[in-house]
Amino acid sequence: MSRTILALLLCCLPLLASASGPRGRFRDIWQAEWAWRLQQQPQFATSVGVHAYDDKLGEVGPDAQQYRLQYWRAVLAQLDRIAPDKLDGATRIDYLIYRAQIESFIGNIELGSSEMPLNSDSAFYTDLAFLPRQHRFVDADDVRRYIARLRAIPAYFDQHMALLEAGLKSGRTLPKVVLQGRDQPIAKVAGLKDPQASGYYEPLRRLPATMAPKLVAELQQQARAAIVEAVIPAHAKLLRFMRERYIPGARSTLSASRLPKGEAWYRRQILDYVTEDLTPAQIHRIGLDEVARIQGEMEQIIGELKFDGDFAAFLKFLRSDPQFYARSPDELLAHAAWVAKRADGALPKFFGRLPRLPYGVQAVPDAIAPYYTGGRYVPPAQGSNEPGWYWVNTYDLPSRPLYTLPALTLHEAVPGHHLQGALAAEQGAQPPFRRYSYISAYGEGWALYAEELGVEMGIYRTPYERFGQLTYAMWRACRLVVDTGIHSQDWTRQRALDYMLSHTAMSTHEINTEVDRYISWPGQALSYMIGMIRIRDLRREAETALGPDFDLRAFHDSVLELGSVPLPILAEHVRGWIELQKGRVGDG
Repeated sequence: MSRTILALLLCCLPLLASASGPRGRFRDIWQAEWAWRLQQQPQFATSVGVHAYDDKLGEVGPDAQQYRLQYWRAVLAQLDRIAPDKLDGATRIDYLIYRAQIESFIGNIELGSSEMPLNSDSAFYTDLAFLPRQHRFVDADDVRRYIARLRAIPAYFDQHMALLEAGLKSGRTLPKVVLQGRDQPIAKVAGLKDPQASGYYEPLRRLPATMAPKLVAELQQQARAAIVEAVIPAHAKLLRFMRERYIPGARSTLSASRLPKGEAWYRRQILDYVTEDLTPAQIHRIGLDEVARIQGEMEQIIGELKFDGDFAAFLKFLRSDPQFYARSPDELLAHAAWVAKRADGALPKFFGRLPRLPYGVQAVPDAIAPYYTGGRYVPPAQGSNEPGWYWVNTYDLPSRPLYTLPALTLHEAVPGHHLQGALAAEQGAQPPFRRYSYISAYGEGWALYAEELGVEMGIYRTPYERFGQLTYAMWRACRLVVDTGIHSQDWTRQRALDYMLSHTAMSTHEINTEVDRYISWPGQALSYMIGMIRIRDLRREAETALGPDFDLRAFHDSVLELGSVPLPILAEHVRGWIELQKGRVGDG
């Protein structure tokens, strides 16, 4: 976009904020920015049900990043003119959440995050795999817009390569050690001989029956041509860049603190994901304390089982005994589905409000499974007729123990991500910048709390499954130690692997995948345990304050009713709920 247009946009912001009253001014600011944000991020727009940009992938290169930076700085300047204490309670929460979003956007561009548009968990090229699921295919124009997007992939990749090239020059790259094999999803597309074998072609097989056969055939031919002429060559070009330029030039260090402005960048990631201004040293200490606590509970279960051997021997037994592993992908999926249905049946005893949206169980797509986590929740695109999906990774079955499956299911499906996310999506009164945002400390903290809640729900039926829940809790506690160890204390990858192997019953494959995730995605893994601790502490606070009048169902509804919020706002809200309950008891 030209400097002239940018200047005009920035000049318009004060006019947009001219409505009477701070609430009106705030509304005008976020509404203008939100409309602009959707235009800037067409894939995101599609996912939230806005289809005006379904023929685009968006501008993401270095110039686009600087344009966004200037725009968001202007937005922040407008927010500075509004005093949050002059807003009503609900609008004040909106303001604080929105301001944190804008500050994060600005801080990440200023500190160079855009030069690293990938990590070992996901990347700009793997994110495109969601397009066939998110795109709307109601009529022929929808299909044509989708095909236009396929033809936009070469330019989209070129701009990302420009960002990666800038990272090579500035020293902001992923560590080389976590890049090995991460080009396989690119190679799979680049090596396609038949365009109909591409995942991008799948929607063309299921076009609405109302379309004339001749039109369907024409659209299918156009899609095949786009895949052959644009999609495959773009992936081939990106593959050459990754193998010949990016991976050889990537840095040999691991620590985020070794990046340019690295210490500030790592603190920015902590603030973004944890939503509290904690230092790496504080988080490291919390992790060590949690590891010690959970270790004690694990030892109790080993004693209950009368296992003949020490802790290390028990972990070896769990990792190697065939009784703990599925023999086929379908068997693993069947176990996951059975746990999910038992959890569904227990929900009414623990929650007053339940979502309308159902969810299903699916395997992680083959294209990404080798380097993907054990499971993931995938919400539907807004306005689609899809359910939520609980993805289970069926790749490398000897690394997917059945004794951890109940905890994984509670985390990803219910009462974890699906329950929380579906309820949040039904809160139509919230502004979209809240309804469609995901605050990791809240969402992941809640999902980890859901794993622990499974004990009260009766989901863990054997000591081994209870140990699996504890090993998942230990996994998240170890993250606090390992993430901060790598990024603020210069831990080596081997030290991180050894720490995880000695404290959790996770498989070696999973631990390798996880450690590479922490190396390449600093700060994100900290959100789980910190968020869970805060929710657990708020429950204890409520139980103490309310005594016999404490209602667990009402407490859970209170925690979930605001949707995804920063931890300090959640604490303020729950404490307000506690005082309200006290008042009701007193009135009674």
